[in-house]
Amino acid sequence: MRSEILDNLDRIEQEHNVRILYAVESGSRAWCFASKDSDYDVRFIYLHPVECYLSIRKRRDVIECPISGDLDISGWDLPKALGLFRKSNPPLLEWLGSPHVYLDRYGFAERLRELMAVYYSPKRCMLHYLHMARGNFREYLKGETVRIKKYFYVLRPVLACLWIEKHNSMPPTKFSELYKDAGLSPSIAAEIDNLLVRKMAGDELDMEPKIEALNDFLEQQIEHCSTFVEGMELADVDEQVLDELFREMLGEVWEGMADRMSFKQ
Repeated sequence: MRSEILDNLDRIEQEHNVRILYAVESGSRAWCFASKDSDYDVRFIYLHPVECYLSIRKRRDVIECPISGDLDISGWDLPKALGLFRKSNPPLLEWLGSPHVYLDRYGFAERLRELMAVYYSPKRCMLHYLHMARGNFREYLKGETVRIKKYFYVLRPVLACLWIEKHNSMPPTKFSELYKDAGLSPSIAAEIDNLLVRKMAGDELDMEPKIEALNDFLEQQIEHCSTFVEGMELADVDEQVLDELFREMLGEVWEGMADRMSFKQ
């Protein structure tokens, strides 16, 4: 599958005249609890040639490929990605921690990781994960019968919030690291272990009676984290360093084209 993914990324570069800086697996495969039939959710960051950013014509800042079989590929233009990085966008930060990397060029991802000390906002991340946990809980887990696999789409953001509360840092992408760090009670851990075994074995995990113990746990933690996040500070940061990174990448990726232009104000 890796070869097919790399072929698709090469095709995207040719068809859209872009350079892909970084491409990874996201979703359940990056979280390392994929089932046998899980999709491949490939996400990437790309860069247009210099002249495209000096045009009055507005361009789309995403590339989305039609889903083909179990392959789902999409990417963000570099300015969009850097704007979201400034706001500590958790999906982007999770990409930087993905254990499955398909392309990693020009040292771009490592530069972003180094900048996380400046731009990472624990409060923004916790608010994001709380919003996800509340929404998924409300949509999928409120009835007497629920879609069992959706427990993971509430568990993971809740455990991410608990990580942030404990460590004040970006939660790891792997579910197992979040899970082990949370120090859950034996009864809750047993319920989660059972779901993990079933999911990775390829069970349907469709409509079943809700798991009362997990529902109670999730509701309690969502309420706890909602209270905790209110006391967190929200620091402001500027864009200057990210602007400089954008200009540097333009120059490096497009073989010195930017060196013949002045970006200084």
